[in-house]
Amino acid sequence: MRSNSIKGLALAAAVAVLGGCATSKEELLTHSDRTMMDIWQQETGGGGSGTGQVARRQLLDARQSLRRPLTDADVQAAPVEQMRYTRLARNEVYRQFQRLPNPDLVMYVYPHLAGTDPVPVPGYTTVFPLYQRVQYAMPGERLEDY
Repeated sequence: MRSNSIKGLALAAAVAVLGGCATSKEELLTHSDRTMMDIWQQETGGGGSGTGQVARRQLLDARQSLRRPLTDADVQAAPVEQMRYTRLARNEVYRQFQRLPNPDLVMYVYPHLAGTDPVPVPGYTTVFPLYQRVQYAMPGERLEDY
C-alpha cells in the first residue's frame, strides 16, 4: 500500500515538473518581421535613416584613425626593432630568451635502514634544483646575468 502511494506521488511530481517546462517558442522568443539584413542596413546607414547616417560617419571616422600613415619616426625605428628579432650569425650566439635562476637545494639525508631486509645506509648530502623545469624570461624581461 505504501509503495503505491510513493509511486503515485512520484508520478504526480514528474507530471508537475514536465508541465511547468512546457512553454511555446513564440512566448519565450518574441521577434518582429525584421530580418538580420534589415537590422544591419539600419545600423550601418544603408537604410537612409538619420541614425544610420550617424552610424556610417562614426564607422568611417574609426576606420580613418586606424588607417593613419606611418610617421618618419615610425619608419626610422622599424629596422632597428625588426633587427632584434632577425636571425643573423652574430645574434645566433646571443640568447634572446634568458634562463631564469633555478637555485640548487642541498639536503642532508640522515643514516637510516632501507629495503625489505633492513640494510643500514650511511648519511649523505645530495643536491637538487628548486624548480622541476627550466623557466625562460621573455625577450628584454631579464637583463642581468646570474
